Amino acid sequence: MEKFFYFFFQKQLVHEVLTKENILEPMRDIRRALLEADVSLPVVRRFVEEVTDQAVGVGVIRGVKPDQQLVKIVHDELVKMMGGEFSELVFAETGPTVILLAGLQGVGKTTVCAKLANYLKKQGKSCMLVAGDVYRPAAIDQLAILGKKVGVPVYTAGTDVKPAEIAKQGLEEAKKKNIDVVVVDTAGRLQIDKAMMDELKEVKRVLNPTETLLVVDAMTGQEAAGLVSSFNLEIGITGAILTKLDGDSRGGAALSVKEVSGKPIKLVGRGERMEDLEPFYPDRMAGRILGMGDVLSFVEKAKEVMQQEDAEELQKKITSAKFDFNDFLKQTRAVARMGSVSRVIGMIPGMGKVTPAQIREAEKNLKIMEAMIDKMTPEERETPELLAESPFRRKRVAKDSGKTEQQVSQLVAQLFQMRVRMKKLMGVMEGGSMPTLSNLQEALKTDEKAPSGTSRRKKKSESRKQFTDSTSTRPAPRGFGSKS
Repeated sequence: MEKFFYFFFQKQLVHEVLTKENILEPMRDIRRALLEADVSLPVVRRFVEEVTDQAVGVGVIRGVKPDQQLVKIVHDELVKMMGGEFSELVFAETGPTVILLAGLQGVGKTTVCAKLANYLKKQGKSCMLVAGDVYRPAAIDQLAILGKKVGVPVYTAGTDVKPAEIAKQGLEEAKKKNIDVVVVDTAGRLQIDKAMMDELKEVKRVLNPTETLLVVDAMTGQEAAGLVSSFNLEIGITGAILTKLDGDSRGGAALSVKEVSGKPIKLVGRGERMEDLEPFYPDRMAGRILGMGDVLSFVEKAKEVMQQEDAEELQKKITSAKFDFNDFLKQTRAVARMGSVSRVIGMIPGMGKVTPAQIREAEKNLKIMEAMIDKMTPEERETPELLAESPFRRKRVAKDSGKTEQQVSQLVAQLFQMRVRMKKLMGVMEGGSMPTLSNLQEALKTDEKAPSGTSRRKKKSESRKQFTDSTSTRPAPRGFGSKS
């Protein structure tokens, strides 16, 4: 769906008023992009009709390009389709809150149970998990292990007891222990069948849950519409949890849930860690779908891992072009604590076209870089110029890290390039205003040369040339060494 964003910036409308005629081509592309994202056809049709109705007759605001105005309308309609605003979990006024999880087999319900308990613990709630999946091999053991991992009790009764009875016993146990929230895991099937629905209905009747959440795999695409509709009609859901959003998902399921069921997505899973469950914000998801990234989530995650003093010190170093290898290591390790590389990249504007293969290559290159930095002396880390000016130092680092001198030279050159880019970018963003795309592109360009002695100097041997050619085609991790 990144096509939305790039399309509008490449094919600009030149009219003062949006009409059916001058938005016909962009709306056709929107329709195609939604279908490619696996959004169901009825949902696509309704969306295109809504956007067209909203757009036709709208006058172009002075100072705003017509294409940008249409993007705004598309963005707002996407937000509306996905529920409009953030929808919080509902908690019972008296007694324990009961959250019943339902869904097909393989969507990650058992893992979501533990993630949800961990999420609620951070909010000060005491939790208990109830193992109600008596069919899938080792499902009960898996939940017990995950419960121990996040530090919450798990109620189990084996595989010979009916799920409804397990749910009843688990709730009674939670009441005895004054537990705030009970999260109940249920069995899934490879496909929807009557036996599955009847069992869920019985469990729900026994529990009378505060929330009945359908767990949906973000990769489901068009099938999500039918799945959500069936579960909602049969058992009645209060919302959904979207899992595996850190994979190669293009958002089709997110667009279908609210539109088909009228119920909001409440939480999303973006990774494999227990911490990778967070609230669903329709406006942020719309930004991701349009290729604009999810900057707010990126900032929030960054705040979790970076101290205010560190951030201020880093800003001073960037402004004075003193960013060194110590800073590089500190920042890359902080980013690693934010989650998977694919997840972090997905939050950054303009990075939607990075492929999984490129991410894997970037992670590999990052490990190579860290290995070389680990073999530098404290003085070399703090003053990269020492390495730039001394072939002897570069050779020593290469030998100690098991890499080549050319790789060390390239790393040093990339650091100096990064200094220039980061300083330019800080200049663009001064004053607190949001930089335009062209501002960012210009800031990321650099024609300045690295100090003599680094890998920018002319390579004399063919082997060096081959190394340079191969490394130049690699995706540079987190902005290193790439030419904009």
